[in-house]
Amino acid sequence: MKVILLQDVQGSGKAGDIVKVSDGYGRNMLIPRGLALEATPANLKQHEKKKEAQEKKFREDKAKAQEMAEKLLKEGIEIKTKAGANGKVFGSITSKDIADALQALGYDIDKKKILLDAPIKTTGVTVVPIKLFTEVTGKVKINVVAE
Repeated sequence: MKVILLQDVQGSGKAGDIVKVSDGYGRNMLIPRGLALEATPANLKQHEKKKEAQEKKFREDKAKAQEMAEKLLKEGIEIKTKAGANGKVFGSITSKDIADALQALGYDIDKKKILLDAPIKTTGVTVVPIKLFTEVTGKVKINVVAE
């Protein structure tokens, strides 16, 4: 019996997969519990439409993320902080500070997506990578300026 998995099933496959299972397992376990649908021609057609819609949405979201990555690289951010005479920052600039500065510019980026190796502790320009979407990593120039 062929079924379309609606959820991940350990040992059988992931959601959206079309797998062949034994008749008893499909009829007595997967279908009654809402884990799968029988792979009839109508269900397969519906599954293909849903898959195409998901792929289209994925492509659109990826294109938006690439566009945002280009805008971020052009714009850059300026963060003002207290610093000593030699350019050392009192404290440090963390991913939370960068996320707050991006929020002020209208970008909704979570601090966990900012791939900062170590906090910024000196004034000047630093380029920091940001994970915007699957397979899309943008960069933003951060200019740390002493007040």
